[in-house]
Order: sequence, then C-alpha cells, then structure tokens
Amino acid sequence: MNYQGLDVKIPVEDTDYDLLSKTALAEIDAMVQAAFDAGNNEIVLDTNIRGSFPLDNINKLAAPLIESWAANVFKDVLTILDNEYSLFHVEVGAKRTDLADVVLQFKVIHGQAQARTTANVDVKSTADTIKNSGKGPNITSFAKIRTAYIEDPDFIFIILSIKYHPYSQTNADGKARGIIDLKDFNSYDFKYLSETDFSINPALGTGQIQIKDIHYVGIEPRTTWELMQLLDEKYVRSSKHSFDGWKREAKKRGWIKSN
Repeated sequence: MNYQGLDVKIPVEDTDYDLLSKTALAEIDAMVQAAFDAGNNEIVLDTNIRGSFPLDNINKLAAPLIESWAANVFKDVLTILDNEYSLFHVEVGAKRTDLADVVLQFKVIHGQAQARTTANVDVKSTADTIKNSGKGPNITSFAKIRTAYIEDPDFIFIILSIKYHPYSQTNADGKARGIIDLKDFNSYDFKYLSETDFSINPALGTGQIQIKDIHYVGIEPRTTWELMQLLDEKYVRSSKHSFDGWKREAKKRGWIKSN
C-alpha cells in the first residue's frame, strides 16, 4: 500500500497489547466454557403453537437470542464479587449498528501493577443443520473498524463464534417447543486474523469485512499499523473502490493529518 506522500495517521499500540488481548480471550473462553460445563447451553422457546416448532430460517431467530445468552453469561459472572475472571464491567450494545454486541472490562495484573483492559465482543452464531449457515458472516464495515483502531490503537475486537443445533419438541399439552442447543464455540482477536481468511465486499456501503469460514481461521500476530495497511490494501483492491476512493474516506473520517 503506497500512500503517495500523504500524512497518514499511524496508530501505535502499547507494548502490552498482546498480553491484554490474550488475557481477555482466555477469560472469555473460560466464562463461556463454565456456562457449558454447568449445563447452561440451551435456549428454550415454549410456544402456544400446536405441533412442531418451525425450524425454517431458525438462524434469523437464533442469532439475537444467542447474543443475549452470551451477554447473560457475562452479566451473571459480574454478580459475583471479586469473581475469578477479574470481570468488573459489562455493557450490552444498545443498537444493532454498534460495533460490539457486548463490551467487557477486566482487571489485569501486569508485573507489580494492575491494568484494565476492554474487550469489544461481536457474537456470531451458526446452525449445524443449515448448510453454510453463518459460515462467512459480515463482521462490520471497513470504515467503522478502521476508525475504531485510529481512535484507539489498543482497541481489542473479539469475535465469539458459537455453533448450535436447533430442534423441535412437542410438550405434553401438544404445544411446540424449540430448542437451541449450543454445541461449541471459538474466539479470536480480529486484529490477528490471517490475511487469507477475510475479504472486503465492496457492494455493501463502504465495504463489509467478511470472514471466509468462521470455524477455521488462522492467526497472524501483527501491529495495529500493519492491520491498517492490510485493510487499506484489501479495500483498494476490491472491484468497486480505488485509491482515490480511499483518499475520500480518509479525509472524511480523519485518517490523514490535516494541515
């Protein structure tokens, strides 16, 4: 990516970014695994409909429910004073357009000091009964995520992917019950997502970042600035956009230093 003499803002993260990212991931995984181990891995939908629960397009119903389930797992931990995960704040995204579904804050012991770290969690779900369901999801817009890293070079953006098995039951009274059985999960820091594992779809807004296969991703450690350059290169190479288009976005969103 050649910025052709432009005075581009170069974000520089703290030296402890990798430690804070790994700590957040470990704590998120531990909280979700604890919920699974405790048997809290089903979402039950009782209805007044007779017969079977309709499972066509269940993914459209399941996605927001699983997001709420994850938020509840974290909020339940927060009710425990001095919990073992050092979680001290949970905030659920107010709007569907928010970058994260839930924001978590942790206390982290670093050497002799105590630090705080914030993890922005985007919850994605896939049904094992629907071919390619959620396999290559949209994550967020190119402009939104790039701006987030410019405003905070230590921005931690976690993808929490949950796989589920939906099925139908009929209660004793003949009414339908739907079960969303959560089967497995995976999480990773978007900043470290392998170069070959995501692309930018130019047909949607400023370009939507899409993961090719959310269940099988590679990890490549990089700096925030290296991520910015990779995002910019993918944006410019997408069929709809050009370097002039990137410059327009950069000036509009403050990615270039003003004179």
